[in-house]
Parts: sequence; structure tokens; C-alpha cells
Amino acid sequence: ESDTASEISFQFNRHKKTPSIGSHSSDMASVSSVSGSVLSVYSGDFGSVDAQGMVEFALDYDEKNREFQVHVSQCKDLAVVDEKKGRSDPYVKTYLLPDKARMGKRKTSVKKRTVNPIYNEVLRYKIEKMVLLIQKLNLSVWHNDPLGRNSFLGEIEIDLASWDWSNRKLNWYPLKPRSLSAVNGVDHRGVMSLSIKYVPPGSLGKWPKNPPSGEVHIWVKDVKDLLQLRPSGVDSFVKCYVLPDTSKKSYQKTRVIKRNTNPVFNHTIVYDGFHTEDLKDACVELTVWDHEKLTNHFLGGIRLGLGTGLSYGISVDWMDSTQEEVAFWQEMMLAANEWIEGLLPLRSL
Repeated sequence: ESDTASEISFQFNRHKKTPSIGSHSSDMASVSSVSGSVLSVYSGDFGSVDAQGMVEFALDYDEKNREFQVHVSQCKDLAVVDEKKGRSDPYVKTYLLPDKARMGKRKTSVKKRTVNPIYNEVLRYKIEKMVLLIQKLNLSVWHNDPLGRNSFLGEIEIDLASWDWSNRKLNWYPLKPRSLSAVNGVDHRGVMSLSIKYVPPGSLGKWPKNPPSGEVHIWVKDVKDLLQLRPSGVDSFVKCYVLPDTSKKSYQKTRVIKRNTNPVFNHTIVYDGFHTEDLKDACVELTVWDHEKLTNHFLGGIRLGLGTGLSYGISVDWMDSTQEEVAFWQEMMLAANEWIEGLLPLRSL
């Protein structure tokens, strides 16, 4: 049923009460270091002001240096965040969509106590023109708060495929409220087809006890509609951990499927060492990555578990399964020795 199979043991001290803070897999830690807020264009928004005002900027592509340039000139008539003091401390932030993590964010300096800030700064992205043309530019304006409670002031989104690249002049654009799709968390990254199965201890034979400990089988079939980072597609592979175990023994990965946004992996992983009660506290993390020589880029992932926020009585941020992921895991728990099929959307984790 699969071209490759691997078996590894689930290792965790079930009585341990003081694990290191932030028990992420090493890969998730590396994702968060790509950018200060790769998880959402609107991360850290604590404000409730209405978008108003305008922003002046120009776009250009430097063919010689293969560089996309956003010349942010100024803003005017921005919303006032601190009404008591009648002030805003605005800055401008940009992303290339749909993959915020890959290119990261760029932002201007903060201009204090003004609703008419002047920047005259250039935000730069090293990117091939063909790749740029399948992106959208999200440019947003924010109020900077010393405690990190930043407030959204407005945005504009531009489809770069239809942009007039002969237009290099500074122009004014009205700031708009955040897009409805972003507010609702719509962040389409693809869909993973997989099956999972739990084999309880001794369920396959009484003597000798077979298996000696419980097993979780994970069959990664394929992924559809991955983000197309290059005109040729992506070179993708899947990583797997069973959290809270982030050791090398827990880590498994598929082979790389090149130049394909709909890769077929057909890869099975078996984790043994499970007690039935472990299923309430463990979480299977499957993440999809684009393979490159210098660094791999996160494309999306899923977390299979009960989504309680707790693991062995300890609060953890990775136990955050969605309703679909929880239902999938629960179905596996209730149907021992049966393959449970699922089609789950990848998310930003």
C-alpha cells in the first residue's frame, strides 16, 4: 500500500511535570524565526479603530539586481488610536502573498505623534520577476505600541500580475478595512489526504503478546493545491513528529517530490510504544516543506490530537487541533485496528 515504511518508538516520560518551556519541534521554531509574524498578516492587532486616510507609494522592479522595490513615501489623515492624547505612532508593513513566511515582512520606521507621517523609505525583496508575478502585495499601516499591542489602521492589496510596471511614479491610494478572508482566517495552503490507525497492545494475538505496545500508523497519501512558489512548482516533502517527543527518534520524513504542486507521497510511518491513554496527551504533527539547498520553507501543516491545550497535565501551545483534526483523531481512537481516511486542509500552525 505504500512505497516506504518506517517504524519508530514514541518516547516520553509520562510522569515528567516540568518540560522545557515551548516544546515545539525544531522545525516549527525555525519557521517562527523567519519573520516576526509569519502566522498572520494581522498578528498582534489589539486596536478597534476604523480604517481611514491614504498612503502614497510606488512600485518598481530592478531587473539588474532582481529586486522588487516598494517606495513608501507618506501617509495622511490616519485614524487616531490614543484619543486621550490625540496621537498615533504609525509605521507601514508589507508582505508578499500568499506565502507570508517565505519572503517575510518588511516594515518602515515608526513615526511618532502624527497622523500624517513621512517615510521616504524603500522596502526591498530579492525575488525573480516570474515568481513575483504570481504574488500579491499586502501593504498595511499600523500604530506601534511600546507593549506590542499594535493597532491596525488600514491596508491595500495589489495583484502584481496585473500591475502596470511602466508606472514608477508615486501615487496616493485609499486605505481599506482588512479583507474579510483574512479576518475569517482563510489561508488556503492545500489539502492533505491521509489515513491513520491505532493498534492497541495485544490486539493482534494473545501469545506472544502482539503487538507488545500500542501502535499508531500514519499513511500520508498525497497533498493537493500547494502554494506555487516557483513557476515550475515546488519540491515538497512531509515531516512528522509525535509531540511532545521532539527527539530524533520521533522525527520522520518522506522523500522529496520535485516540481509538483500536487505531490503523491504514499508513505507510511508506524510509531510504537503507545499506551491507549497516551492518545489523549499526544499529538501527531505533519508539516509540508519546500526543499531548497540552503533552507527549507514551511508550506503548511496539520496537528492530529484532542486539541485540549494540555499534554500530561501541562499547558502546551501545540495541542491546538482544529475541529476537523480533533474529529479525525477521535474517530481513530474509537475504531481500533481500522484505517480512518481523511482529507484535511493545511494551515499555518
